[in-house]
Amino acid sequence: MRRDPTEYLPATGFLRLPDVLRYYPVSRSTWWAGVRSGRYPEPVKLGERCTAWRAEDIRDLIERAASAKAAA
Repeated sequence: MRRDPTEYLPATGFLRLPDVLRYYPVSRSTWWAGVRSGRYPEPVKLGERCTAWRAEDIRDLIERAASAKAAA
């Protein structure tokens, strides 16, 4: 039985890039290209050198990807 990939994903809060890539396994360059193209969610600047993503946005991305895979 496969586990739900969002099982341990927080319901709310922010995730830094290493955490995002743990839940949505693509390379860093692929992730940033997807952010630039609009395929992946926009980041939130928490400070001058601190970028994060909303957990809700990542959860939605994972669920949309799972739905698209199931439909195919």
